[in-house]
Amino acid sequence: MAEEPEPTDGSPSTHTPEESDQTPPGEVDQTTPPDLVYHVDGESVPASEATVNVHDRGFAYGDAVFETIRVYGGTPFRWDAHCDRLEDSAEALSLPLPCDRTELRARVVETLAANDLREAAVKLSVTRGVDTRGLTPPTDPDPTVVITVSPLPRGGTDGERVWDEPARLQTAMTRRVPDRALPSAAKTHNYLNPILARLETTVSDATEALVLDTDGNVAEAATANLWFVADDALRTPSLDGPVLPGITRETVLDALADEEIPVEEGTYDPDDVRDADEAFLTSSIREVKPVATVDGVAVGGGPVTKLVSTLYDALVERSCYADEELPADGE
Repeated sequence: MAEEPEPTDGSPSTHTPEESDQTPPGEVDQTTPPDLVYHVDGESVPASEATVNVHDRGFAYGDAVFETIRVYGGTPFRWDAHCDRLEDSAEALSLPLPCDRTELRARVVETLAANDLREAAVKLSVTRGVDTRGLTPPTDPDPTVVITVSPLPRGGTDGERVWDEPARLQTAMTRRVPDRALPSAAKTHNYLNPILARLETTVSDATEALVLDTDGNVAEAATANLWFVADDALRTPSLDGPVLPGITRETVLDALADEEIPVEEGTYDPDDVRDADEAFLTSSIREVKPVATVDGVAVGGGPVTKLVSTLYDALVERSCYADEELPADGE
């Protein structure tokens, strides 16, 4: 369940944007402005008035799927990859999407335009819709589609990070839900597992939870994919375990393959990460974030982390900002 944006989640909820939660440690304050416009079931509405029915299955049961997408220079980055995963998540839940990706993109673009945003986080949610007949899903659902946005700084090589310090990881007692219980490849609204893991960090100076599978192997962070460097090799937990196939994870793997830099995807225990030379996290909003400590043991960033971050920024710059016009004087 990685890649949920910590400081930028503008999902419709029981409170207004003025009552936003405290910024997590190490994250830049990205409080949602009260005058934003969201998109609910095909209609643009003020964020303070955006609601869903209390009988909506996404609210009642977490019966919903979503994607968090970073927008750079007006471009929803890796849009097709996010749509592929959204469709896969919906299929895993036997949840029919109410419209195709072209229509979904049109709604996203409309929401960005309504807010005059070119740098943003977009959360696209699809629930099974309103149902009062109990736990068993209806055979003819009327899905609810909600699009929320939050402003972010520019990305790319001239960009600004949404975090102000490296992560401090703490291994959680809460274990990742096995695939046979809840498919890890499905990005759903059911976030109790990482929430419980995160709660464990509130009694320490940790800023993120390191979550293990039921066999005690490292899966991922509560809201990000994990990478580390050991024995001169870059490693990341394999998708054979209960690990969300992160879009940023995939993007980094592709960028490294283009540079002919090998990555080992395997099974690791917590000591492997504690003893690492470097470690970092990846997610759509935080991009590439160094890890300072694991269970109080200093790890820190390093040349590999810096290289991965540089490659990622360059890819964003080429993909989303290459067509920006230069000033008249060319400076």
